[in-house]
Amino acid sequence: MRILLIGALASVATCGCVAIVTVSDRSVRPAAIDDDADWRLAEKGILANHVQLTFPNRFVKAGEAYFSPDDRRIIFQAIETPADGEDADEFYAMFVALLVRDGSDRITDLTDVRRISPPGSANTCGWFHPLKRNVVIFGSTMVPPTASSPPGYQRSSGRYRWMFPPEMQIVQCDLRTADGTATTLEPLIDDRGAYVAECSLSADGRHLLFCSLESNGGDLFTLDFTTGAHTRLVGAVGYDGGPFFSPDGTRICYRSDRKGNHLLQLFVADLAFGETGEETGSIIGIEREYQLTDDENVNWCPFWHPNGRFLVYSSSRIGHHNYEIFLIDADPGDVAGSTGTIRYGAGVRRVTHADRSDVLPAFNADGTVMIWSSRRGEAGSVQLWVADFVMDLGDS
Repeated sequence: MRILLIGALASVATCGCVAIVTVSDRSVRPAAIDDDADWRLAEKGILANHVQLTFPNRFVKAGEAYFSPDDRRIIFQAIETPADGEDADEFYAMFVALLVRDGSDRITDLTDVRRISPPGSANTCGWFHPLKRNVVIFGSTMVPPTASSPPGYQRSSGRYRWMFPPEMQIVQCDLRTADGTATTLEPLIDDRGAYVAECSLSADGRHLLFCSLESNGGDLFTLDFTTGAHTRLVGAVGYDGGPFFSPDGTRICYRSDRKGNHLLQLFVADLAFGETGEETGSIIGIEREYQLTDDENVNWCPFWHPNGRFLVYSSSRIGHHNYEIFLIDADPGDVAGSTGTIRYGAGVRRVTHADRSDVLPAFNADGTVMIWSSRRGEAGSVQLWVADFVMDLGDS
């Protein structure tokens, strides 16, 4: 689950939480700094050439975007701005769009924005197939979802109201034929009688990684498309979600509320693979788990830098009024460019510095561009931003 927790009384997008989420922050919120010169200066040497990609004239809010493998498109979830006199949709729809670039190959805009999810459905966690150019996957109820009590992580104060509709399942569609109806969506997993979402694919397309609420309040599974095997990877009590494969496919990152203390912590696990028979190359479990954070903050939405040495994530360490993006070491010591030293949870560095929340970061294929969801725009609504990632990662 990649939760979007952005400011007081905000309605938010999530990966793993697809209804409107109410955030009621009772803390004193400092005045937001709207002068973009301030955050551009603070982010100098980290992010450059900032561009806002979505705006309130088209979307009430937009968030959680991921690049296609060729960096030409993005997939994201959003709520469209309704016509005058009409109400906005309650749930997020799924969209794809082409990226517009200038003569220097810098991203400047979006074009050909297309809705690919059915009307009235709740949708989350889109992802491009790594090998099939026109295929995408995402979580969708396909029909209007029913109300449900939120299991797993929640604040007893009522600060967050999450919804995990049991109709949620993982689907795929071919963008050449997708028309925004359920008829062009193909379920990838049989109905498990519970919320199933938060999906991504291994780089070879063989394994689907996802979260299911069928037991323990939220566990991580893989589906091997070659053998058909479903494997539970992480089954700790509490909500484990928001998983992604490392660039080399040997590890996963995720976040967990297994302590039940209403906080989220980051984890990385080494994957175990079968070595004989039909299990050869199949993920059969995890060998070792590493905890990267252990503090009093909500740390969530981890995403790999393509070098496999670092993760970016969002955290409440500045305060619930202003989630910011940070970078943390996740170096196993043996990836390309590594220092040779295992560094899990070290070297935390702040990436974003606007006084409005920045969350849900993701990189393009070579790590030169970061896309994320932010309130830093003039209207203060949650929208998509992109910037060149120029932080010197060096040997730290």
